[in-house]
Amino acid sequence: MSSNINFLIKKIKKNKFKNSKTSYTSFLIKKGTLFCIKKLKEEFLELNKELLSNNKKKIIYETADLIYHLLVLLEKKKINFFHIVNELKKRQKTSGIVEKNNRKKNVR
Repeated sequence: MSSNINFLIKKIKKNKFKNSKTSYTSFLIKKGTLFCIKKLKEEFLELNKELLSNNKKKIIYETADLIYHLLVLLEKKKINFFHIVNELKKRQKTSGIVEKNNRKKNVR
């Protein structure tokens, strides 16, 4: 599975340099962070709608869109996806409830 994500990340890295008239990835990145955030929100709302409908085929389709837009935004912000994976691995050692409670203590 990680090889598929890795392939998509490499493709996004490559396509960001293409002509924005022919590459949607390049188009998104050139439009900027706020535009990418807007698209990510739109994709989440579409996924949310499909999650309520329980149509598995549409849920899968919209989830793929959401993941793609998230990866594009992370690329725009120069955030390595595998740093996020490492953060998730660190959290496996802690209960989600404990982690949330610790986070609340550290917020001022």
